[in-house]
Amino acid sequence: MSYQPKSNNDRFVLVTEVGTRDGFQAEKEFIPTQSKADLINALIDAGVTSVEATSFVSPRAVPQLADAAQLMDMIVRKPGVRITALVPNARGAERAAAAKVDMMASFISASETHCQANLNKSIDAAIADFNEFAPIAKKFGISLRGAVATAFGCPFEGDVKIENILKIIDAYMADGVRNISLGDTTGMATPPVVSRVVEAIRSRHPQAVIALHFHNTRGIGLANVMNGLELGIREYESSFGGLGGCPFAPGATGNICTEDLVYLLHECGYETGIDLEKLASIAMRVQDLMKRELPGQFMRSGPRLKLSSLESVQRAVG
Repeated sequence: MSYQPKSNNDRFVLVTEVGTRDGFQAEKEFIPTQSKADLINALIDAGVTSVEATSFVSPRAVPQLADAAQLMDMIVRKPGVRITALVPNARGAERAAAAKVDMMASFISASETHCQANLNKSIDAAIADFNEFAPIAKKFGISLRGAVATAFGCPFEGDVKIENILKIIDAYMADGVRNISLGDTTGMATPPVVSRVVEAIRSRHPQAVIALHFHNTRGIGLANVMNGLELGIREYESSFGGLGGCPFAPGATGNICTEDLVYLLHECGYETGIDLEKLASIAMRVQDLMKRELPGQFMRSGPRLKLSSLESVQRAVG
């Protein structure tokens, strides 16, 4: 199964907001379900058509996402909007199906060490879990996305083996999955690494619809996006305000920032269908909710041609 944006325009880029899942998952203080729902509904109102809302993982493993089913009930669903949830196993898939998600996302780390830290199992065991729950998605007519975590590097192992990445994608594709997401879980991606991985996947699976998920750990998340655009990738995952970071990866910081990403895309002549002003307002709401400054830049600076009066700035003297 696959999902592709309705637009056949090569200048259209699908932006998937992951803030309420990837952004919030490591927060220690529980964020009210109503607040999460309000943010998702505001994002949809702003023109975001793809949201990774939550994950049907064990509440003991990720307490912040224990309200997954309740949250799904509170989202105002609209035609053309895809609501995705991560699922780790058959039990999670059953719960996600009952919540009527539009897409289930599997996630498997290409690093054996990170797979153990993140899922408490080997790559082979994680693939076996996927093979067990994929038929549940098919039974309910729910699209599947196959995510590969640590696709561009692992803090425990360094560069990951291309063979590991392809092994996971082979399993996804064998089950009919065409939507593949490559996760820069620890912010180790660089343009040459991204090109190498994408080209290896396309060589074996040219029919794959690839999305890229970058973190900004080393400050080059948007540089990687520019490289991805050159490679023809037209789907990116990001988080409002640049919130997030893998709790199982030392030193990992937030995702690339949604409003900064959309600003970049619009300035480069790409279309997203998203109201950037509304998006920035949502990011400010998230910052207030977090009670700390978030790394996003656009929400503070505004558009490039936002002008100020000379009287509003401090003047040099002497």
